Amino acid sequence: MDERLLFQPEPDRVSGDVRWFLFHEGQILISDDRPQDPFPVFDPRFVEGMDGLERHYLGMLDDTHCMAVELPEPGLSVPGLYTESLRRLLVRLDHAQFAMFSRASQVLSWRRNHAFCSRCGQPARPDLSERTMICDACGYTQYPRITPCVIMLVTRGEEALLARSARFPEGFFSCLAGFMEPGETAEQAVAREVMEETGLSITNLRYHGSQSWPFPHSLMLGFTADYAGGEIRLEDDEIVEAHWYRPEQLPMMPPQGSIARSLIDTWCSSIGKGSPS
Repeated sequence: MDERLLFQPEPDRVSGDVRWFLFHEGQILISDDRPQDPFPVFDPRFVEGMDGLERHYLGMLDDTHCMAVELPEPGLSVPGLYTESLRRLLVRLDHAQFAMFSRASQVLSWRRNHAFCSRCGQPARPDLSERTMICDACGYTQYPRITPCVIMLVTRGEEALLARSARFPEGFFSCLAGFMEPGETAEQAVAREVMEETGLSITNLRYHGSQSWPFPHSLMLGFTADYAGGEIRLEDDEIVEAHWYRPEQLPMMPPQGSIARSLIDTWCSSIGKGSPS
């Protein structure tokens, strides 16, 4: 558990400065003078009086209250801040910053996409006692959507299986990953995804860890597994390349802080090769 983070309901009174997560059309406003702590810190009344803005309390990061706001068109002009794409920002964040950023992004995405009841189509309203949207017309309650995914590193002695998705840039490889199907366990999903994407069978499945991933609202469940048999066959249009790599031959990989990179670094360390640069 990260002691720098505290996810909690909003207190009756928010005192001191607030760390703001300001989003607009797939981008976020960050400070240009604090590269190690890019999220701006302002007075808690920062957005008061701005029409149409709804602030969302997130919890505390480094003993500072955090709030998320979706900025309206054409955005909010604040001296000392500039917009950055969400994915480009990831390489600058440490674990605690990324966790709060992920929470902020997913809360705003959920509010934006659940303004109407998914059962009857009538307007929904936020519940003030918990993070839900309620439909007064039919009584349906909508909770924030969290989509479970599995991500796995398959190893064969001192080789690891990495793949390039069709959406990845040229030369960039990562671990295999995929969404869980209804009724599946995480373990079943890992075996299915590996077989579907590469034609390989696995054994000795081991849980590694998890990570909230805000693209758009995933919970990544990380595993390692040993190769059990088969030859690489790419029958899924999503994967365009997959190869076995030794630690000294690793291609361009996911950034530090991602669970994919954690899987790779941990494997390299486990065979005495150290973490790749």
